[in-house]
Amino acid sequence: MNHSPQAPGLGGPARPAITPRTPVSVVMPVRNEERHLEEAVLHVLAQEYPAPVEVVLAVGPSRDRTGEIAQRLAGADSRVTVVANPSGRIPAAVNAAIKVSRYPIIARVDGHALVPAGYLRQAVTTLQETGADNVGGIMAAEGGTPFEEAVAWAMTSKAGVGGARFHTGGRAGPVDSVYLGVYRRTTIEQVGGYDEAYQVAEDWEMNHRIRLSGGLVWFQPKLRVTYRPRASVTALGTQYFRYGRWRRVVARQHAGTINLRYLAPPITVLAVLAGALAGLAGAVVGPGWLMAGFIVPAAYLGGVLAVAALAARDTPARVVARIPLVLPTMHMCWGTGFLTSPRSLIPGANRPRKMSASAETPRS
Repeated sequence: MNHSPQAPGLGGPARPAITPRTPVSVVMPVRNEERHLEEAVLHVLAQEYPAPVEVVLAVGPSRDRTGEIAQRLAGADSRVTVVANPSGRIPAAVNAAIKVSRYPIIARVDGHALVPAGYLRQAVTTLQETGADNVGGIMAAEGGTPFEEAVAWAMTSKAGVGGARFHTGGRAGPVDSVYLGVYRRTTIEQVGGYDEAYQVAEDWEMNHRIRLSGGLVWFQPKLRVTYRPRASVTALGTQYFRYGRWRRVVARQHAGTINLRYLAPPITVLAVLAGALAGLAGAVVGPGWLMAGFIVPAAYLGGVLAVAALAARDTPARVVARIPLVLPTMHMCWGTGFLTSPRSLIPGANRPRKMSASAETPRS
């Protein structure tokens, strides 16, 4: 494939030019995705895009029929390829898929994400117009059950996840990170790919390295990807506990990347716990004034109920009834994960990322 040179990226040599007809490799890390995988892949294959699109499924060890479905999809359409991801980790899966992919643009899509028909066209146009190294849009959470709808509401509300634009929307422009991402292959090569030591927050961490190297990460609100939320309190709590735990890893490894939005959940956990313990101590052994500590958890609960009451103006009652369960689950599990994140999770400084730039030249 011959491409005219474009402005240098990340301080390196000239990059291949991006045009509206540049082929795209869609890489999908999948594990235990029996419920949504086929629908997610079919959404990619149905893209309204005027150039070749391939899908590479990196399949991890699954407890369901994910592997069988992936092989069936590959057998039915030559645009689909399956590679193994023995570790089951997302960064290793994406790196493995990139290694066997062929095209100059790499689009990451998850096995439970549904991309609209014009997604790749808009993403490639944005790459071309902005010169960005990675573009992404809104994680448009949509639930199928009342609980999932409540989670979706919380994931698109500042009360649930703060002000990240890929959750709540906003103007197009430079950002720290985006949901999923459509990358220039040369950018991924220059920063060494995804860090395979990470289990969560791997996209935020790689986008941070892209920005440190002089690259541009761009938020495009016209890109909306349907996301299917967790279906139970246990699954949601586990998800957000891991988010908090690994966001602390990023903060330790990359100084200066933490801000008040990330500190709000752990501060809330500490305040609620301290208030509850003080109140219990006052009630059991005295002095009685310590019972005033109960004001803190009561105030937090009152705030959650107030948010639910505001949501009731334009949200079905079946969803509002579950918001007081969903919000504390997200806040407390994220905060607890952040506070209890052990230093042993921090990747070692000398470990390989397992993806060399020289090995990732696109095939013609």
